[in-house]
Amino acid sequence: MGARLACAEMIRGGVTCFADHYFAMDAVARVVAECGMRALLGEAFFSSQGPQGREKSLEFALRHRGGASGRITTCLAPHAPYTVDDNDLAATAGLAREHGLPVHLHAAENRDQTETSLAWHGVTPVEVLERTGILDTEVLIAHGTGIVDRDLPILECAGGRVAVASAPRGYLKFACPTTTPIRALRELGIPVGLATDGAASNNSLDVWESMALTSLVQKSTEGDPRWLTSRQALHHATLQSAQAVGLGDSVGSIAPGRRADIVLVDLTGPHTQPVHDLAATLVHSARASDVRTTIVDGRVLMRDRELLTIDVPAVVRELQERLPALVDRGHGRRIQEYDGHGRRIQEHDS
Repeated sequence: MGARLACAEMIRGGVTCFADHYFAMDAVARVVAECGMRALLGEAFFSSQGPQGREKSLEFALRHRGGASGRITTCLAPHAPYTVDDNDLAATAGLAREHGLPVHLHAAENRDQTETSLAWHGVTPVEVLERTGILDTEVLIAHGTGIVDRDLPILECAGGRVAVASAPRGYLKFACPTTTPIRALRELGIPVGLATDGAASNNSLDVWESMALTSLVQKSTEGDPRWLTSRQALHHATLQSAQAVGLGDSVGSIAPGRRADIVLVDLTGPHTQPVHDLAATLVHSARASDVRTTIVDGRVLMRDRELLTIDVPAVVRELQERLPALVDRGHGRRIQEYDGHGRRIQEHDS
């Protein structure tokens, strides 16, 4: 139900491909197959789950790899260096190399995590990824707002194997003092994909808003109105995002031999007139509601704002029926207990 609503929102906003890792990923894969989107999926795990968590993540990745007529690609998904210990990270790196799988995880999500890691372990989260071999694999790092100067040479040495996903709206919502250092990463040739984070953190899966915010936040952070330009922001939303999920050779641009993932945008509204700079109009004036048609792999998923593969009213009716149970916290159960110091985390029932 949640996956269907998310995919419906993304299709209506012109998203053709997304990366996701958390729980209940079999359900997400099933919805991706049904609705026609493209996705990089991974089953997240914590060290507190024991070896079974890592094994389940691998089993999911192998079982769903190439699913949905090739539209599903998969990854191993250790949650983060502060919830997955070095032994599990090293084992994950070995499995990634053995099976030719990428890794998707949170790392250096914010500056507090980096400072805590330094205080408790003497290394940054990025340095943890280096010493455990994660950076020897194809890896997508979520957020990276805690990446510091000492991390940059390490990331540079990782060459074309590492990418970062940036979701600026969430950082603003949680008053993070830093944002993803896109300029420094771009200078190293590291692709930075456009992200929204999950609806629980961001309340919105609107990539058009994320694209505009990426440009504006970077201008403010760098103190330079010439950075990030509209064309650079558009590049993050398209080709760099495709590169971040390992699909830079097949999607992200319209060219011979690439998959037919295409979005048609209506720029006739008063808020987009006049169109004298197409990139600036798309980044700073257009909205998700301006997307008229969304096509993935040559299949039309939305035509003239009508969703063709998801029955949203039916999903909303189901949501209304199940909402009381979904928001009931009387059971007192938590998926995970965080101690904030990168020490072993235990599952907890309060």
